[in-house]
Amino acid sequence: METTGNVSNGAGPVYEQKEKTLRPEDLSEMLAAGTKQIHEKAENTQFVKDFLRGRIRKELFKLGAVALYYTYTALEEEIERNKDHPHFAPLYFPAELHRHEALARDLEYFYGPEWKSHASCSKATQQYVDRIHQVGQEDPVLLVAHAYTRYMGDLSGGQVLKKVAQRALKLPPTGEGLEFYQFDAIHSAKAFKQLYRSRMNELELDMETKKRLVDEAVKAFLFNIEVFEELEEIGKTIQEDVLDAGMPVHGAMGGDISKCPYYNAKMAASGGTAYVRQLAMAALRHPTGQVLFATWFAALAGLVAWYLM
Repeated sequence: METTGNVSNGAGPVYEQKEKTLRPEDLSEMLAAGTKQIHEKAENTQFVKDFLRGRIRKELFKLGAVALYYTYTALEEEIERNKDHPHFAPLYFPAELHRHEALARDLEYFYGPEWKSHASCSKATQQYVDRIHQVGQEDPVLLVAHAYTRYMGDLSGGQVLKKVAQRALKLPPTGEGLEFYQFDAIHSAKAFKQLYRSRMNELELDMETKKRLVDEAVKAFLFNIEVFEELEEIGKTIQEDVLDAGMPVHGAMGGDISKCPYYNAKMAASGGTAYVRQLAMAALRHPTGQVLFATWFAALAGLVAWYLM
């Protein structure tokens, strides 16, 4: 059965969309199945587990935000280069999706106008950036894997995390410091994700190319794991107090964090509501730690999102 719906994105066009029954050979389904194992590996890195316990260092937060900026700058440079490519043009939504300018404004909010003097691309991030540039220049169809992994994640877990961060950081409701999470041109994230997956599944790709896209998505996860492991190693050299606080109790925040299965599983494994309450109280005693915790969680949104799509 097919149903037809409209997706209205800000002041832009109204998108006509048909929801179709997905098939195993659809690219979106192949990506979800083909990245399941590496996704689980990424979740179980020590950095991610420590992060979910709220053990965050200020310097790691800074490096993580900068890593996101370099990653999205590279991705969006290559998307612009290939916006007319037949295998990417249907997925070209710069007004709706692009993030590097938003990240720059967030970095300025937290660091001040001289934030670029603090920014340098780490070794692990540079490898990720180099791969994005390589595929953009040599094999543009593979950009689909990188764009799908990042942007669909931003529209999924990132939207829950926006509400967590806004409350934890006591940031203004006008959105300063949280522009990475904000998609002003998209009024319905769910409808837009359906549109994006539909456009992707309609690309004229043979099975061999689809398999190569799955392989590239796995590589994207591996690059993220390498960034997490690099940050973990850097953290061992930093002498600084850490915050023992996890995510806030979902009833005490604006977002419905109960919709995130990853969060529920981790909290249950860590001791349930008593554990969460203990961590939330610790967070209130460490406002700086709240900044580090909530902002760095943005880097994990892409990983969390596979469970939400």
